[in-house]
Amino acid sequence: MNGDSPLATTDEYQFMDLERQLHVKNLQIESLLEVTKAINNNLSYASLFKIYEFILRAQLGVEQFALYIKKESNWERSVLFGYKENEFEDVDVEQELTQFSKPTNIEESELKTACQYKIVVPVAHKSIPLAYILLGDISLYDNEKIEQKLKFIQTITNVIVVAIENKRLFKQQIENEKLQKELELAANMQALLIPDMLPDNEHIVMNGIYKPHRTIGGDYYDYIKINDDELMFCIADISGKGAAAAILMANFQAVLKTLVSEKLSMIPLVYKLNQRVLEITKGEKFITLFLAIYNIRTRTLRYVNAGHNPSIVIHEDQVVALDKGCTILGMFDELPEISFGEVKIKPNSLIINYTDGLTDTQNDSDDLFELEHLIAFGKANINLHPKEFNKKLLAQLEEFKGTQEYVDDISLLSCRIL
Repeated sequence: MNGDSPLATTDEYQFMDLERQLHVKNLQIESLLEVTKAINNNLSYASLFKIYEFILRAQLGVEQFALYIKKESNWERSVLFGYKENEFEDVDVEQELTQFSKPTNIEESELKTACQYKIVVPVAHKSIPLAYILLGDISLYDNEKIEQKLKFIQTITNVIVVAIENKRLFKQQIENEKLQKELELAANMQALLIPDMLPDNEHIVMNGIYKPHRTIGGDYYDYIKINDDELMFCIADISGKGAAAAILMANFQAVLKTLVSEKLSMIPLVYKLNQRVLEITKGEKFITLFLAIYNIRTRTLRYVNAGHNPSIVIHEDQVVALDKGCTILGMFDELPEISFGEVKIKPNSLIINYTDGLTDTQNDSDDLFELEHLIAFGKANINLHPKEFNKKLLAQLEEFKGTQEYVDDISLLSCRIL
């Protein structure tokens, strides 16, 4: 009987050890199920971190730990346990932890701040680090190996970190979709500001093209009939891109139509435009503008060029650049100097109005589609209908740029004076 006691004791010990291992495995499974349930229920970041902290502290016996997660280009400490904030020196993850690719004892290392802890456990996806968990003292059961516990800590951390990253990406996707819808709405609203009906009669034929660099841009052109003898047309380029430029464009159009209806002469009109642009933008954005009033009866074109690319008038081999005017609008409280130009328009003349996105287009040899190219094209195609002229010009611009991208919005307003 006595000889059997040691064997019975050994069997009992082995059974207890297996029972303890089973208990540990059950705890691990329960922990994973708890985390999975929390993820499926779409709990907040804070709730996921609380569950994570409880698992490490109460179920795995970790007495101090800090979790750092990669968020875009920065590392952020998401969990701290076992230290008070004023007792803890934050860790420079980029300098001290990115060198580790597997769980490593750092207690005796020469690291400046990370050695507050004993072990670093990296969490990565396809060799790309997602997180680092720094561990202090860890309680171990009899015969429990630290390697096994670290492996599970790495697993549970990976599940939490990936879930948080997926939540962030999903939220970002929703925000991007919302932003895209807002941009599409803004683009549709902006399209309503560009006139779709331009004159095509026995006196004048017009056609315009608006090609934003992105969804919405800052270019603008317009046409307003003043009376039976006079009409106004303009083209403008608003500094900046996106929604802010589009809002300014809408405001500018409303102001321009109001001032034109007041029947102001050219110079007072431009002075008031400058004042209103300043009021709207507080000097933070500017507008270049070419504005012209054409009298059908006298065939006189009066214009002001406010820092814009010069519109060009082509008649046979004659070319006139319309460059008289003033500086850009919205820069000064009062325009320092302003003048207007006046030209007689001969029958069958072509007026080309454009924004600098056209002439700033670059090709594979770093050459620009400069004004000389535009003039040469205008002379060669002066007899085309403005719609066909614009279409052919954009086709040539597309061929010219080769593999290069457009760098800016492009607007083109072509007018044939008959």
